[in-house]
Amino acid sequence: MAQEDVADLKKFLKPFPADVQETVLWLRDFVWNIYPKSNELIYDNYNALAFGWSPTDRVGHVFCNIAVGRTSRNIQFGFYWGTQIADPEKKLIGNGNQYRYFLVKNRNEFPKQYMKKLLKEAFVNSMLKVKDQKQIMEGKTMVKSISAVKRIKKNNKS
Repeated sequence: MAQEDVADLKKFLKPFPADVQETVLWLRDFVWNIYPKSNELIYDNYNALAFGWSPTDRVGHVFCNIAVGRTSRNIQFGFYWGTQIADPEKKLIGNGNQYRYFLVKNRNEFPKQYMKKLLKEAFVNSMLKVKDQKQIMEGKTMVKSISAVKRIKKNNKS
């Protein structure tokens, strides 16, 4: 099962402080425990480490993602198609045409029950975007991109 396939992600998380790593891995388990048959797509980009869950191997089908800024260290628990899901409590941030996210300061303040409701709607929305059912895969972790150059804080020795 892909939830245990964490070696690459832990390697990509090494430049981040321990508290950020712990929170990110806790959020990862939160999603995996609800959607164990989804696929995890990892993008180790120059400005952020981002990974999300999709019923396929395509970013356009991602229903939830976690992103950590390389310089800000902010943790976003986001919805790739966030504008297409209900957010009655207005907890999601973002003004663009698509992406919405919740800024995670610490796991004690993370609204688990509310996010479970949003995840459910986001997953259904994602499945509606899959036009070819043959694209559906189950329980894989895939590194989709690795940037050679990373933007990091000057005092970080990674």
